[in-house]
Amino acid sequence: MASDAPREVRAEVQAQVTAVWRRESTRLVAALLRLTRDLDLAEDLAQDALVAALEQWPADGIPANPGAWLMQVAKRRAIDTFRRNATLRDRTAELARALPTGEEAQVPDLDATLDHVEDDVLRLILLTCHPLLSPESRAALTLRLVAGLTTAEIARAFLARESAVGQRITRAKKTLAEHRVDLEVPVGQERTARLDDVMSVVYLIFNEGYTATSGEDWARHDLCHEGIRLARMLAVLEPRHPDTHGLQALLELQASRLPARLDAAGAPVLLEAQDRARWDQLLLRRGLAALDRATAVAREREEPIGPITAQAHIAACHARARTAEETDWSRIARWYDALSAAAPGPVVEVNRAVAHGRAHGPDAGLAVLDAIAPEALAGSHLLPSVRGDLLARAGRHREAAEAFSAAISLTANEGERSVLRRRRAESVAADVEESGPGGD
Repeated sequence: MASDAPREVRAEVQAQVTAVWRRESTRLVAALLRLTRDLDLAEDLAQDALVAALEQWPADGIPANPGAWLMQVAKRRAIDTFRRNATLRDRTAELARALPTGEEAQVPDLDATLDHVEDDVLRLILLTCHPLLSPESRAALTLRLVAGLTTAEIARAFLARESAVGQRITRAKKTLAEHRVDLEVPVGQERTARLDDVMSVVYLIFNEGYTATSGEDWARHDLCHEGIRLARMLAVLEPRHPDTHGLQALLELQASRLPARLDAAGAPVLLEAQDRARWDQLLLRRGLAALDRATAVAREREEPIGPITAQAHIAACHARARTAEETDWSRIARWYDALSAAAPGPVVEVNRAVAHGRAHGPDAGLAVLDAIAPEALAGSHLLPSVRGDLLARAGRHREAAEAFSAAISLTANEGERSVLRRRRAESVAADVEESGPGGD
């Protein structure tokens, strides 16, 4: 039994179980959803498998293929559930035939079914982007199931109350269950109709990985890689849609910076201070190639550049600059102007303020920032942190320090806080130096 294992062993195994769960839970729930066609049951079965791992692995050791072990346990629990209910006998038989026996059952080999597992994850995303659900519900449910975020983390990401987000997720599941939606991957026009929402939630998953809403780590590389994997799949599934290539380009280009976003001591490094020699050159090349495909498809179809591809062009401006000083901020500002016209929103305006501040001076950036309604980003650190940066560049260091203090109070990510604390300290020091001995 797990209780017989030494406390240190139990703690170590629990940490490993947590890491395995973070890596495998999405595929586990997605595959179980395909088999059971019941979202709540799929989640319950996955949780049962997690509990079994916490109970057995401290005594028995970590399996050679922990993801397959979890799937095996969950499938057995599914069969037990169907038998107890004395229903769905055909599903029980199907599951039983899928279960290996003997030695094969101890360490199942899932490598041969990798493509199918990937399809399961895509099916899950397409389900959560069902048109029956509101855009907010689609995004929240996807972040819960695919990104594995807690309700509290999703609430912070959307600047919403935790209770409201919880209710949104519950209602979304209930809606899908009540309408008994088709869980097959949509094709043709139906898939195209969901594509923009699917791309949006894939980008949300990547963004949560690129800058986590909470925790000690500034980034979650697992979510970044998952976002890229899904974007590549979408580009293959829908090659005639320019923004699928644009999404792949955007994520590949942004992910190329991950190796340089932390210094040797593990402290966050902002874009302008990053060692660009550490950027992942393979991801850069793949991202720029995907951007070329997006542009070519848009030109061939005589379509305007979409919002996602516009963001990829902005990322490409950074990627092509060998140093921070060579960045073409005027071009970036023009792309943000186009993005603001095509897909207006407060986050776009904040980023447009940054671009105009670099291209035309901090006062130009502050003018863009001042036009944003304060309530539009209430509860987010984004607005005060960018204001602090622009004020510091304008030499208004005391005001900058105050803005950075406000931003610190609004973020739950420790990496983000460390950056803001450093910027605040620099502003305070600059203000003291400018005030001199006779200053106030």
